[in-house]
Amino acid sequence: MRTDIRNNDLVTVAQLAEFDEIIDTRSESEFAEDHVPGAVNFPVLNDSERARVGTLYKQVSAFDAKKLGAALVSRNIALHIETAFTQRPRTWRPLVYCWRGGSRSSALTHVLQQVGWRAARLEGGYKAYRRAVIDHLEITPRRYRWYVVCGLTGSGKSRLLRALAQRGAQVLDLEALAAHRGSVLGDLPGEPQPAQKMFDSLIWAALRGFDAARPVFVEAESKKIGNLRVPQSLIAAMWDSACVRLDASIDLRVDMLMDEYQHFVADAPALGAQLDCLAAHYGQQQITEWKEEAGRGEWHTLVHALLKMHYDPAYTRSTLKHYPQLAGGATFSIMANEDTAFESVATQCLHDIDNRFASR
Repeated sequence: MRTDIRNNDLVTVAQLAEFDEIIDTRSESEFAEDHVPGAVNFPVLNDSERARVGTLYKQVSAFDAKKLGAALVSRNIALHIETAFTQRPRTWRPLVYCWRGGSRSSALTHVLQQVGWRAARLEGGYKAYRRAVIDHLEITPRRYRWYVVCGLTGSGKSRLLRALAQRGAQVLDLEALAAHRGSVLGDLPGEPQPAQKMFDSLIWAALRGFDAARPVFVEAESKKIGNLRVPQSLIAAMWDSACVRLDASIDLRVDMLMDEYQHFVADAPALGAQLDCLAAHYGQQQITEWKEEAGRGEWHTLVHALLKMHYDPAYTRSTLKHYPQLAGGATFSIMANEDTAFESVATQCLHDIDNRFASR
């Protein structure tokens, strides 16, 4: 049931789902760092305008800064209504927020209400939202029944997660949210990682959509994915959870990795720059040898060597250390680099887990 906001335009984070659209009135840089997932950015003061107002406030007076700010805010609100909002129906119910729930969101909310739309304001603004995210991430992960998908690098863990999701399973794909494959070569070309706060928000939004009565699948991760930290409460819950093990031959893993990392085949210097990160572990001579293999196009040899020398030992040590329930988990084998192979394993996995849960 939707809350009646006619006599109170302040709502809480718990009521976000009640609205047709969530509007972030902060500047574009504030929005880029973090925002409510699904929100749209309609600044009432953009970055350059905020800088102008701030400079005037410091160098001249608060009164002059407020005059300029009022003019800029009014102009921007008018532009938003004339362009982006002009096709919104009379029944539109937007929720508006700014940094603290103060003047920026109040100004836009007031004008929208005067038009006749049932606009509301997020009490406490983004800061209240951020506090709610932190509190939620601290408590919520322990409420779910996690199944952690483990397996050596290249065994297709992310592909299994996608196959499970296609079958209606609840899946938390941390690497997709982090825009990173979780290794020294894991950067996605042309896709920068989100800011840490945005990563937290994306996890928060995913967790809110899960049913605690059903299992949630997640890939085994370390504390960091690229430059981003997995929330401590989440990684701790994962480390304490049941595991599903995925096996594949090394030749098959090499084939699947070569499919996933085609961007390095087209850009050997980029691969070389990433390999330099391993010099402290294997010495410059070994790094030079790997670079030369890449330069000669000996990709199968290179990937095979990286798996045997670096990825497999490192992954095995980390997994055995952090996932003590791995030995008791079900093991499934991937036999081919085909979607049907992962679809088959996903079906087997769900059937196995249903049987185990029913037998308790």
